[in-house]
Amino acid sequence: MIALFWLSIIAIGYAYCGYPVAIFLLSRSRNREIKRDHSYHPKVTFIATVHNEEARIKDKINNTLALDYPPEKFEIIFASDASTDATDEIIGYHKRLKLVRPEHRKGKEYAQKCAIEQSTGEILVFSDVATILKKDAIRNIVANFADESVGCVSSVDRFIEEDGSLSGEGAYVRYEMFLRKHESDVNTLVGLSGSFFAARSVVCNDWAIDLQSDFNTVLNSIRLNLRGVLDFNTPGYYKNIADEKKEFDRKVRTVLRGISVLAKNLSLLNPFKYGLFSWQLFSHKLCRWMVPFFLCTALVSNIFLLMSGSFYLLFFIIQIVFYALAGVGIAFPQYLNKANKLIKLQCYFMMVNGAISVAWWKFFTGKRAVFWQPTER
Repeated sequence: MIALFWLSIIAIGYAYCGYPVAIFLLSRSRNREIKRDHSYHPKVTFIATVHNEEARIKDKINNTLALDYPPEKFEIIFASDASTDATDEIIGYHKRLKLVRPEHRKGKEYAQKCAIEQSTGEILVFSDVATILKKDAIRNIVANFADESVGCVSSVDRFIEEDGSLSGEGAYVRYEMFLRKHESDVNTLVGLSGSFFAARSVVCNDWAIDLQSDFNTVLNSIRLNLRGVLDFNTPGYYKNIADEKKEFDRKVRTVLRGISVLAKNLSLLNPFKYGLFSWQLFSHKLCRWMVPFFLCTALVSNIFLLMSGSFYLLFFIIQIVFYALAGVGIAFPQYLNKANKLIKLQCYFMMVNGAISVAWWKFFTGKRAVFWQPTER
């Protein structure tokens, strides 16, 4: 039981601290430079996937048309996932836009696949309707593909408030961007920002309609001996989700879709074939998604060890207090604005791991998140 307790604690520590420290230290001695060239202007196809977005589609269209890239090399496709409102009609008003619409709603990735089949660009850029881009976003993200080793590129996430002002980054976003930066420096990213990313068309040839496109695109790149990189000069701006329930549901969907991708690509965990990337994939994705199991194992084994010494009693009390404070914060979110940052972080930690637990339950019971509904922000 002692071994089980300590293995669980070490696994949790490795998932959240050990791997970030290891990838940071490795980046001090190993740095794969990206040979960016802002004069590199290949043919680009911009693909925005939408479903029943009549309330927001005009803003997205205006933002897209304002992007600074040679017009003769910039194809714009809006892929409507069988919208039933006025979305398609609004898109059709603009001559520069190409509307691609599947006959039946089959999910985000299917709509993207339909757009890819009609695209002519060497580089494909994917974006969500809620994501606002800077004028130079396409030029910046495309410059990375001047490096022949790059298969896909991720933007960085930036939040904006309701009034349009730039929001302060949460601890989780800073943590995730830290990881992505050093993964990109050392070898390759493990995941992309689904709201705004780009890939070579060759990477998108084998497009799965039932797998999370941002995660699967990295894996497709790795199979082609290419890499995924992060560009800090390419932000995607989107609003914070005010509704905690929507944020929880979004996280469940994201993790469930991610687990589904990993389950179909377990061969990439073979270090003898994929080397450093296998360690990254295991550490960043699988270990993180296993944390709820480690937390439960640590708590249950700790109960059996209460009589084994004062340390185990103290650690058990710490766990109970931690969960109690997080539980109160989650149950009474109206008081979170007045709570200190530590309690907010505890609440977010519990929300994330609760969402991961629900995602695993859905995965094991055969449920999948194929159909996609953009989160209202």
